[in-house]
Amino acid sequence: MSNKLLDTLKERPLLGDGAMGTQLQEAGLESGGCGEAWNLDEPDRVETIQRRYVEAGSDCLITNTFGGSRIMLERHMENPDVVGINKAAVEVARRAFGGRDGFVLGDIGPFGGLMEPYGEITRAEVDRAFAEQARALVEAGADAIIVETQTVLDEAGAAIAAAKAAGAPCVIASMAFDLTHETRELRTMMGTDPDEAADFLEKAGADVLGLNCGTNIDMASAKAAVKRYRNCSALPIMAQPNAGQPVLQNLKVIYNQTPDEMASYAADILDAGVAILGACCGSTPAHIDGLRDRMNQFIETQTNSE
Repeated sequence: MSNKLLDTLKERPLLGDGAMGTQLQEAGLESGGCGEAWNLDEPDRVETIQRRYVEAGSDCLITNTFGGSRIMLERHMENPDVVGINKAAVEVARRAFGGRDGFVLGDIGPFGGLMEPYGEITRAEVDRAFAEQARALVEAGADAIIVETQTVLDEAGAAIAAAKAAGAPCVIASMAFDLTHETRELRTMMGTDPDEAADFLEKAGADVLGLNCGTNIDMASAKAAVKRYRNCSALPIMAQPNAGQPVLQNLKVIYNQTPDEMASYAADILDAGVAILGACCGSTPAHIDGLRDRMNQFIETQTNSE
């Protein structure tokens, strides 16, 4: 398999997509419903969401498989069609590009628990679940596997190993850090900081280091994490910050950063060394459109200065 994605990152930064969960809910998914099942049951609705991101300028689409492992799917249904759901997600994302060039990133999210001895799920069960999902995504033609929203290094390592064993041409490993108000420290829920994460993920075989989601992870705090990664590793970096901070309005959690406000930080985070810039919680196609404009300006400025 080629490393076309990695080759492209040597030439220019790429733009990812934005939030999927909230977009699915706006499209009619009931609260607590299985969005991944829509890859088979409502593929046109999923494609419509992803096409909007493409039209906004996304170079990369993350498949609708965040909860696509067997462990996660069995919480919604008996005998889930794990392979079918994951393969359909890759096909839907590819169609959303409409014949344009673009990269499909097969998404492997957390399994939603803790492994023994801290939880009841064995490492063997996790390995099997990630291996099954990774094989399906790779066989369907994903350009890369993104292991995302990870807080536990052992779990991230298990998913990276599964992706490598499945033959993924590129593996992105993305951690979810929290920024504490009191100490301004960046750590995962399990206490891992960006330096420790970078060292572990690179040794585990990741081709791209990533960060996404997390408490208080907006563009500014994501930039701080990017700098920590860059000080520890020469690997390409992907950042998917949230659209500002969550606030409660009319009993509903919303994110308070407008597309223009989010885009105003784009040049800074790109200058810090981000190779793939996307967005996470609270983001919309409008946020991606704003980032596209600023990324184009950044690339033009870089080109003219050479």
